[in-house]
Amino acid sequence: MDRDFTEKNRELIDQLGARNLAPLELLPHRNLREKLVDLVLNDVPKLADYRSSVAFTQLRQNLVETKTDDLRVVVFGGGTGLSNIIGGDCRQKGWARRPFEGLKQVFPRTSAIVCVTDDGGSTGELLKDMPVIAVGDIRHVLLSSIQLERLQKQYDLTVAEATSLAGELSTLFNYRFSGCPSTARELLEQSGMVSARVPAAIRRYVEQALTFCLSDATCRQTVQRSHCLGNLIVVSALCRRLPPGVLQQEPETLANRYGDLIYAGLADCAFVFGAAPRAVEPCTATPAQLRFVYGDGVQVRGEKKSSEARRGFPIDRVHVDFCSTPYVPATLLEQIGNADILIMAPGSLYSSIIPVMQVPGIAEAVKNNRHALKLLIANLWVQEGETDRSNLDPERKFHVSDMIRAYDRNVPGGIRGLFDQILCLSLQDIPGSVIQNYAVEGKSPIYLDRDVLEKEGFETVECGFYSRAALHERQVIQHDPHVVAQTVKTLYLAEALFSRVGVVRGAKSRAVTETEGGVERYTVTLPSYKYRHISQRLHQLTIDAGPDTIDFDVEDVRDRLVEMIWYHQDIPCRHLDLVSGITCVRAEHWPRDQRWDNVFSFYEPSNSRIYLRQDRLEDSKKLEIAFLIALGQSLLGDYALEKRIEPLLDGGCTLGRVYHLKLRRADARACYFSDTELGEFLQLARMKELEPGHFTRVINDQEGFTPPGLLMGLMYAWYLDNRLASHIEYKMSILKIRQSDLIPEQIRTRQRRVGLTDFFRAAVFGKHDD
Repeated sequence: MDRDFTEKNRELIDQLGARNLAPLELLPHRNLREKLVDLVLNDVPKLADYRSSVAFTQLRQNLVETKTDDLRVVVFGGGTGLSNIIGGDCRQKGWARRPFEGLKQVFPRTSAIVCVTDDGGSTGELLKDMPVIAVGDIRHVLLSSIQLERLQKQYDLTVAEATSLAGELSTLFNYRFSGCPSTARELLEQSGMVSARVPAAIRRYVEQALTFCLSDATCRQTVQRSHCLGNLIVVSALCRRLPPGVLQQEPETLANRYGDLIYAGLADCAFVFGAAPRAVEPCTATPAQLRFVYGDGVQVRGEKKSSEARRGFPIDRVHVDFCSTPYVPATLLEQIGNADILIMAPGSLYSSIIPVMQVPGIAEAVKNNRHALKLLIANLWVQEGETDRSNLDPERKFHVSDMIRAYDRNVPGGIRGLFDQILCLSLQDIPGSVIQNYAVEGKSPIYLDRDVLEKEGFETVECGFYSRAALHERQVIQHDPHVVAQTVKTLYLAEALFSRVGVVRGAKSRAVTETEGGVERYTVTLPSYKYRHISQRLHQLTIDAGPDTIDFDVEDVRDRLVEMIWYHQDIPCRHLDLVSGITCVRAEHWPRDQRWDNVFSFYEPSNSRIYLRQDRLEDSKKLEIAFLIALGQSLLGDYALEKRIEPLLDGGCTLGRVYHLKLRRADARACYFSDTELGEFLQLARMKELEPGHFTRVINDQEGFTPPGLLMGLMYAWYLDNRLASHIEYKMSILKIRQSDLIPEQIRTRQRRVGLTDFFRAAVFGKHDD
């Protein structure tokens, strides 16, 4: 910042803070940063005297009117949070009324580095066929990044025409089609993209992009599915510069061999739509998948599944698993190193910033930039399944310091040097009635525990940067792109003013926890490969009604099972190796004794088939529960040579029963587990090994008993989704109870439950060679 700006505004601040009752105290915040933000956002305080009002007005005018066009800003994140502060949420109907506000307006040289691990919605459908990164968040940010001046210059438009064009592009990008069109022109007509108000160059680019998607041998498979047109446009941008055939022939090495072409294609796309060429940068060109570890040790793969999970425990760790060595262009790291402002955008805690920072080189580049202003914009509201429980104390709500601890645990090397200032919503600026309405819906704000954060060396800034328009139109509280931009600008300008006004910058932030963030990483199969493998394997299974005559749609059942296994990304394809087919049985012919359970499925090792009772087919959730339990049982294969139950007698009185299990020899059994793993599981199932290969369990008279096969199936379903096996969820609830030395058996029971969870994480779902 130039010297004249600094000296002139220092004098104004000195003047406003010099009197006994300093006029600065009329601004209702604790520190000078907050007061300056309040002045910019809310104007001169009404109670200021004339002399102070003149000084306030001049100071505010200087802050507002100072140009920041040359500043280089880099923002990290994903999804709605990132796109919203860049330029507004382009999926909302009201966006087209103010499409050019946000960081991109105040800082035209803004670049977004976008997370690429989303696997839901249209993006998830694309990943079934295309060996590319997730494009949904890129689509949102790309459209939110279009700039008025660029559209006017490129296409000779007035402000009104450019605004109208932004609305047309929003309709285009968010248009979802179903049913494969025969031509790109037909698809454009369906979307309404034939308006003369759309420049010919844009119409031509879009038609060429869609033509590519309809003609490329790989891409045209995915056009059979329902998609947002914006996602197809982005996919085309990523792929059109690639040499012919590489999507089919070299998908695993795509990013590392052609990464620069992928980034260049996206830059072309951004330019056409009026965004800066490097306005949107994927954090890597390598496809990746998220892996979440909960406080009870359960591990869940996939962002979509985790967002819907209700494990009852807070997330402890998140890891990014890449499909090959992550490719990050040197220019992206240089961009971070040269930035004047670095911003961590709001968004889902574990699936937004953290995955970006786990891409090799990015966190290090942020930390090595020692001149930039580094800001974290905290989330506004608790997010169910992610930030509804604290790791330190699951009984209380989430605090901002919990968010910082999560970053520290999950970012390589911890958060030292990642950001210095934390921007939080000031609750005093939100109408009490709004907070009450949110509370009725079970939503609560993330509490700013300022004292804890400041002790750790962070500067906290509370301000009212929520959108009044969103509150009025949709009754929601979210960040206002214009207000966030003005806040960031004010904080940047304020940095030049603090050396003489008694405000000391916080010490360099230190880790809130004593451990640095550790990264555990696997190489995973390309999602498109896995989906094809799942589909092929399910089509190899025979699905029939056995001797019964049942009228059901075999292909519908098969398709539902494919989608079920795809959703549960933790299931490796190898789990299907011991299954030869599926047989559906009429309820009246069901062969199992249901006195002890209501599980209407089982695995029969003699013919390697899964048996389902017919009524399980009528409801997808019932089918899911039944199939997953039987699939889990199938992992044991034909491990049992003999099973029998004998009465336990004493003087003619039956005290209970003894369950005997004799195993086949290891070299004669078909089983997913090694001999050691099988023995470990049986011990966790409370079986006692009398002699090698002979296990027993004593059961009290009239006591229920879950045999090892059923336990394997129930635990399998529970691990994938705890809501699928209430019996096991009840047993595992002991993990939520505080341990007490008063009851040693409680400790032993808890240890067995932890052992079962660890076994399923490592031995059942931890083998990555599918």
